Amino acid sequence: MALTIRQRFATDLADLWHHDRRIYDNKGYKSAQTVVHTLIDVVSKNGNLLLSVPVRGNGTIDEQERAIVEEIGRWMAANGEGIYDTRPWAVFGEGPGMEEAAPISSQGFNEGKNKPFTSADIRFTAKGDSVYAFVMDWPSDGKVSIKAMRTGSPHLRKSISHVELVGQGKPLAFKQVAEGLQMTLADSAPELPYAIALKIV
Repeated sequence: MALTIRQRFATDLADLWHHDRRIYDNKGYKSAQTVVHTLIDVVSKNGNLLLSVPVRGNGTIDEQERAIVEEIGRWMAANGEGIYDTRPWAVFGEGPGMEEAAPISSQGFNEGKNKPFTSADIRFTAKGDSVYAFVMDWPSDGKVSIKAMRTGSPHLRKSISHVELVGQGKPLAFKQVAEGLQMTLADSAPELPYAIALKIV
């Protein structure tokens, strides 16, 4: 069920609201993958993500932070279609990460308490007639099955006619069966092999 009030969620590269040299020295920043996964999970639940990048005393960011932000930018450039101007789908997701999620505290945060996402974890957004399915890690065999889009699913208004990787425009072969919407992505993973975005029409 989609939330009726748009939630806000803040995340910080260093779990602090200021620059800390010790975190820099220990390479303790959150990875781009962690931030992207958080973004997708939050947006799928009708939320907004505020990313805080701690700055040094002179107002600049260090090279580790710059590399993380630039990687997030590359992922967004390739997959942002499934994030920008989207709304929640009929369900926000499926997979073990959802089934084993840590309880939310009274303040509404459980960041960092869940197990890492796997290729079995999928999150959804929607825009117009399209549903975007984010496969949260590259499957070792390149195969994906989405249970929520199986034959006879109550979440689908019509039969699926087209599936493609966001940003590539090339259709993927797929079949819709009782177990799920099944497809093979590719023989090799992309440059950023996490949070693979599929456009489904």
